[in-house]
Amino acid sequence: MSWFRRAKPANPFSDVWTCAGCGEVHHGMMDLAAFAPDPWPHGEAREPNGAIRLEGDFLSEDFCVLGGKYFFVRAVLEIPVRGLAEKFGFGCWSTLSRENFDKYIEGFDDGAFPDWGPWTGWLCNRLETYIGTEPQSVHVFPQPDRQRPTLRIMDPDHALAIDQDEGITIDRLMEILRYYGHAPA
Repeated sequence: MSWFRRAKPANPFSDVWTCAGCGEVHHGMMDLAAFAPDPWPHGEAREPNGAIRLEGDFLSEDFCVLGGKYFFVRAVLEIPVRGLAEKFGFGCWSTLSRENFDKYIEGFDDGAFPDWGPWTGWLCNRLETYIGTEPQSVHVFPQPDRQRPTLRIMDPDHALAIDQDEGITIDRLMEILRYYGHAPA
């Protein structure tokens, strides 16, 4: 009988791991992503980015239009994890004004945005205990090379803004992943 227990690694994402929730095998840290902005009233069918329509309702991998008057882009809200080089990312959706939405589409393929922002928007997905049903104001930073824009919470006193500045622990990351039904076994 052994009196010693094998310690769990300090970084459970340092290698290949099996998710206790979905059973899938992952390599390194996983990000989470929302399928669409929370106000999206339709099912989970997407159209190609190139089929974008600015009237009516439209959803693709990167763009969303509601009623021809509300414009959204898929973005990444990054949170540093203390002790890790890699940041944790929430793939989520932000509003943009029609003017900035047009700028984003114009520079989407080649990264030649006529204005690099930051633009302002509203985060339109609930995020664990951070964001409830009310949208949170964000800065939207376009990125080169077809990378999704990054988001920063505008209110410096908001818990998520503080975590974006100071980082979270691996234990906190595990809580977030478990909340969404994922985490190393």
